[in-house]
Amino acid sequence: MQRQLTEKLWREEKYRVMFHSQKHYNQLRLAMRDMMSHEQIKQLIEVALQQTPTEGSMRNACQHMWGYFRKVASIEEKRTYEQLLLTCQIPALLCFLQQLAIQYNVTYLRESTILQIQ
Repeated sequence: MQRQLTEKLWREEKYRVMFHSQKHYNQLRLAMRDMMSHEQIKQLIEVALQQTPTEGSMRNACQHMWGYFRKVASIEEKRTYEQLLLTCQIPALLCFLQQLAIQYNVTYLRESTILQIQ
């Protein structure tokens, strides 16, 4: 049961961690593979989220999330994505990705904390 909670936590926080730090994301991926405890994973996530996101880490996380839509998005949606990414309008890009997650019913992303925009 504890492992299921840990996996759920990681699913929900994965892209937010990546958004803040690729290095911490990689550490957490290994920690999950090594079956670290729920508390240890939670602490590693908290440390990761304290990192100041860089333009590169933010763009990388958005590109990973875009991968869910790459083959199904319309030409207009692709143009919008490319323009938002090119101009590094991250808040607008996250909002756009959230809209796509809802539109295309991508549960994995809909449940991701990074797209639960206030």
